[in-house]
Amino acid sequence: MNPRESGASVDTGLQLGSWAGKQVLITGGLGFIGSTLAIRLSQLEARVTIVDSLIPQYGGNLFNLNGHEKAIQVNLSDIRDRYSLEVLLQNKHVIFNLAGQTSHLDSMHDPETDLAINGMAQLSLLELCRRVNPEARIVFASTRQLYGKPKYLPVDESHPVEPVDINGINKLSAELYHRLYADVYGLRTCILRLTNTIGPRMRIRDARQTFVGIWLKQLLAGEPIEVWGGEQLRDFNDVDDVVDALLLAGSLDALANTPYNLGSHERLNLRQLAELMIRLHGSGEIRLMSFPDERKKIDIGDYYSCYDRFQRDAGWQPSRSLETTLERTIAYYRLHQSHYL
Repeated sequence: MNPRESGASVDTGLQLGSWAGKQVLITGGLGFIGSTLAIRLSQLEARVTIVDSLIPQYGGNLFNLNGHEKAIQVNLSDIRDRYSLEVLLQNKHVIFNLAGQTSHLDSMHDPETDLAINGMAQLSLLELCRRVNPEARIVFASTRQLYGKPKYLPVDESHPVEPVDINGINKLSAELYHRLYADVYGLRTCILRLTNTIGPRMRIRDARQTFVGIWLKQLLAGEPIEVWGGEQLRDFNDVDDVVDALLLAGSLDALANTPYNLGSHERLNLRQLAELMIRLHGSGEIRLMSFPDERKKIDIGDYYSCYDRFQRDAGWQPSRSLETTLERTIAYYRLHQSHYL
């Protein structure tokens, strides 16, 4: 059994800080990344509180805490609810702000809801922190999507920011709110721009969180993997590497409040990714398809990140190979797919 699956900690060699006894809040904590972070923090003896709305479209799943429920406090609440959020923010040492609407297509169909969750709720959280807990460390999970269609590769933090959808615009506004509250009010914020994150506990019932999830669902059901286009280059991070990055961002006060990219040195196109998944699964086929018109308009083409700045400032680099991550993820859903469909 992989040590991550057993619940045991793995020594990455990174200086992730001392978390024992710290009061930590994770918004969106029943989601894919949030739950993985919560479990790791509980293993590091932090006192973890999760806030999650469990709205079906947004990826929260109580099974994500399977085996760890007693170590983690769960509050079922929406981050748009200022009254409950105000109470939850008090006396927390670190706040991992991961809650959000992640579907790019949903943001185009329902831009007002995306604005409410990814814009207004983020501003409310910062304003409440300013009032009731100005000493907290706040780590915001942003996205590489806000760069838009790359003008050069790999994309570094100096790349122009030109979002191609509502989701990217609202995520960018949330970033700017975090930076403004740091500059004007002295809040201790850090922003990470995540690339494609994959691993156990990710949403697989649809493509709202990641296309890899719906591919995995198709693979396990014996259906062809539907690959739109196929030549687009991407990079991917194991969720545990992302958790390492979040823990560093939550513990290193010297980090800047300007955004940091995450990313990987491994890059491959979508067709190659599908072929790798089929090989690791042991069977399957690919169905290459043209982009649906509404998807094509917001697709960014080739993308992979330069993460040199975060590596330099925090000592972080991805340590799990893509093949190992996919192998572990496929094994997880062979056992637990019924809880994610």
